[in-house]
Amino acid sequence: MKTLYSALLCVLLTAVSYAQKETEKDTLNKKTTKLNEVIVTGNKNTDPVLTIVSNKYVENIVQPKNVADLFNNIIGFSSIKRGNYAIDPSFRASQYEQLNIQYDGGTKAMHACPNRMDPITTHIIPEEISKIEIIKGPYTVRYGATFGGVINMVTQKPNYLDYGLHGKISGGYESNGNSFVNMAQLQYIQEKYDIVANAGYRDFGNYEDGDGTEIPSSFRSTDYGIKVGYNFSDNQRLQAHWRQSFGRDVLHAALPMDTDYDNSSIISLDYKLDNIGKVIKSVNAKAYYSYVDHLMTNTNRPSFNMMEAASNVDATTTGGKVELHWQPVKSLNIFSGIDMLNVARDGNRERLVKVMNGNPLPQPMLFTDKVWQDSYINDLGVFTEAKYSVSPSTILTAGIRYDNVVSDIKDPEADFEAMYDLEKRTEHNISATVSVKKIVSDNFTIEAAYGRGVRSANMIERFINHFTVGQDPYEYVGNPNLDAEVNNQFEIGFKGYESLKNGLDAFKYEASFYYSFFENYIVAVVDENLDRKFMPMAQPQHAKVFRNLDEAYKTGFEVKAELDFLNDYFVKGEFAYAYAKNKDLNESLPLTPPFTTRFSAGIKKEKYWANLQYNLVSQQDNISESFDETTTDGYQTLDARIGINAFKNFTLGVAVLNIFDETYNNHLNFSFTNQTDFGRVPITEPGRNFSAFLQYRF
Repeated sequence: MKTLYSALLCVLLTAVSYAQKETEKDTLNKKTTKLNEVIVTGNKNTDPVLTIVSNKYVENIVQPKNVADLFNNIIGFSSIKRGNYAIDPSFRASQYEQLNIQYDGGTKAMHACPNRMDPITTHIIPEEISKIEIIKGPYTVRYGATFGGVINMVTQKPNYLDYGLHGKISGGYESNGNSFVNMAQLQYIQEKYDIVANAGYRDFGNYEDGDGTEIPSSFRSTDYGIKVGYNFSDNQRLQAHWRQSFGRDVLHAALPMDTDYDNSSIISLDYKLDNIGKVIKSVNAKAYYSYVDHLMTNTNRPSFNMMEAASNVDATTTGGKVELHWQPVKSLNIFSGIDMLNVARDGNRERLVKVMNGNPLPQPMLFTDKVWQDSYINDLGVFTEAKYSVSPSTILTAGIRYDNVVSDIKDPEADFEAMYDLEKRTEHNISATVSVKKIVSDNFTIEAAYGRGVRSANMIERFINHFTVGQDPYEYVGNPNLDAEVNNQFEIGFKGYESLKNGLDAFKYEASFYYSFFENYIVAVVDENLDRKFMPMAQPQHAKVFRNLDEAYKTGFEVKAELDFLNDYFVKGEFAYAYAKNKDLNESLPLTPPFTTRFSAGIKKEKYWANLQYNLVSQQDNISESFDETTTDGYQTLDARIGINAFKNFTLGVAVLNIFDETYNNHLNFSFTNQTDFGRVPITEPGRNFSAFLQYRF
């Protein structure tokens, strides 16, 4: 870690010195160098292939958002829900560390809780996100080790030419849960420097499903952040970003405990020197640090009468990147660099047992369980990616990446140490990709890609020791000897539009078709030679241990079509399907979403806009029985949204979600756990919900 940070510092100091000598000062120049926080820039010669950009969060404000709402309307995405706070995105049946999720081109904050009460998507104000960029598979090697795709959440950027003091204030309300959100942002922009600060508060109550059943899901969170940038010249910029988030009293309907507090701190430093010369085009560097402190208890759960439990855990994430963009000839862009991701976790669970084997104890007994066993995983990567313009309309991309992954467990439990020969382990992973983009005409583009994405096992899969971390009630045990997962993914995609006449403006369409075969796919399998450790008389009797599969694959598609007419109107249809197979166990891979269809129609004018969205989700009977999945019924919902920009600087959005008050659950939802009056069935989604959101800019 010290070596990479020393390299980062050397690059920064050298670049600053070079630019001060070589760049003439121009106080009248208002151009600002753009940092590499955005992956998809619109430049066909440098952008990755097979991407999605969802960027309507600022313009089309409708309702207070939790993190899941950022992904709900992006084709191919589903949400893994454990409550209204602990929500993970799933894309094409890939989730968790199978997705390379980051902020602003590389910043990460890994969760501290083994049940993922605090995924990376909880450590930022949702209203702060301006757009989400997705690379649909392992089709780039520039942004860290990538197995199933890259998700880059881009925070809002000020208009650097809009000098002076500006800002915005917003507030929102949801009827289902009596929920409130508030946010304020100030920015001060000058030619040489800029400062942006924001703060937000969210108070969500328990929501009701379509049957009027109250679902434990309330939470409160307070967030703030400050971003300071300095322009050394028109081609050189340094930026620091600090943010903190404080979650309080978070109820998790589908997890065994609730969050008392979840505190996270993230700091990042970005630097870029652009337009250096004819061959060396630019250099950019990033360094970041995050710390998450998490406390969960069972104080408000039925099990509290027999056992008091409290887990205080923490996670530290550090990382960085240095990348050089060089152009030996005009038709060839090469990106070479080094990056690092280090994750360390520790913490214990304290159990005060009051009842044992059905009998009250005269004196409660205190036990301490090591949650993370003081473990770490360090990943140092080296990569090169080249983009060659075969012709003005054809771009060939090839990249290769090497990851040196070091993992160790420093304070193992005695039973875990007895299972394995525990030593520091080093893995050597090779990832690669090759793709081609053909711009057939101004109206039609076709892309084809192959990617070999490699992911070493995460910390839960390596080092968890008899904790219930899955959708089922089994205890899970890690395996430090797991081989790295490999995703060999092939994909072809195309997009285009046709101009029309006679009141019909344009027909837009796009589609992607993909197939993946996996090597060493990691799943947890029941080990009949290993009994559960805690509450040994309870069922299920045996524990699960993480293993590598020999044979598994996935295939699917996304299709989208839109017809624009009468200048301001549109109708659109979107379809997404994923099929996954675990051939070793002759069943589906877990957490595979069903076939999903969305139809929408709307109008968008300068002063107002509105749309209706009809969601159809099919029954999912292709399930993983070993993961305790059950067949999920299909469902249909209807949403309506209206936005008004009629008053200067004001934006008002109102919505009615789930208009017909349907009772349903998504196939990926976890089941109620350790809850009074609820059996172990999947948690249901909110019923009818009225919402409003008001924003004022100045």
